[in-house]
Amino acid sequence: MPKSATQVVHEILFSAVVDAIVAVKKASQGLPNALLRDLGTVHANTSFADLPPSLQAAVNEAVKMTFGRLLQEGYEISPRQAAKPPAHGRAPVSPGPISDRPRRPRPNGRPPKGAPGDVRGQRPRNRRGPDRPGTKS
Repeated sequence: MPKSATQVVHEILFSAVVDAIVAVKKASQGLPNALLRDLGTVHANTSFADLPPSLQAAVNEAVKMTFGRLLQEGYEISPRQAAKPPAHGRAPVSPGPISDRPRRPRPNGRPPKGAPGDVRGQRPRNRRGPDRPGTKS
């Protein structure tokens, strides 16, 4: 049974992390202080260039191995612009402009909100004159 993409990526990432740890341990040559110093240099804002050379080599090797493994498992890797649309299935059909659709009657008998003749949500007109409520005549 073929592995899912999640399983493949999980295995790849686990392998890359283990390889990176082994590379840092190897670079310290068994000296605990050197190992702690090298681990202390790695933090959230560390760039690739700031990593110790042995760790950079391990990461480069992990990237090469990742692409090889994905290709071996049958996955295609291509730039986003070169991605092909799916070969099966129909193209999505647009429903057309909203004005072409028939309107459904409203259960309460009022026109839909925002339709011509609907006064809900509109400001009252500014009426002037003696019949205006709240004015003195």
